[in-house]
Amino acid sequence: MSNDLGGPCIIILAAPSGSGKTTIASKLLSAVPSIFFSVSATTRPARHHEKTGVHYHFMSLSEFEQHRVGGRLLESEEVYPGSWYGTLVSEVEKSHRGAPVLLDVDVIGAINVKKKYGSKCLALFISPPSLNVLKTRLEARGTETEESLLARLSKAENELSYSGSFDHVVVNDDLDTAVAEVIRLVKEFISRPS
Repeated sequence: MSNDLGGPCIIILAAPSGSGKTTIASKLLSAVPSIFFSVSATTRPARHHEKTGVHYHFMSLSEFEQHRVGGRLLESEEVYPGSWYGTLVSEVEKSHRGAPVLLDVDVIGAINVKKKYGSKCLALFISPPSLNVLKTRLEARGTETEESLLARLSKAENELSYSGSFDHVVVNDDLDTAVAEVIRLVKEFISRPS
């Protein structure tokens, strides 16, 4: 079925932490119900409310490594020591223009997916208006220590340097405007002839 619809059809949102990516992704999924969210694989233990296949595909470290070595992961990253996350190839391969997949991956993962899938992938970088605005947003969360805040800002500065590798940069200065732009770009992408 996916061949007649030009599959796969991939939409990526990547952004520094605190840029509003999760909120934008949620609003995009509501606005374009044909899009499905890719369920990531992880080696971290499930929390009491989480179900495998719904929140994550939970795996042991050895299972994850077998998937990675066997080429069944599109991208993977050790986010915290011993906690790996990755995108299953199977999640992406079942997508097509009638059912695009949305990936929420880190910046380097996004660039690697874009390299692999080219024009079958729309890579959007959600950018804060500035590092100062990002710092204010992260401080407002009230979840950061001074040390973790500095680490996030340093990582964000590095991630911003890759924004030119994306199809479009959407600056989230005003959330409604950023959401509208993302929705417009996505609708254009999935409606164009393959």
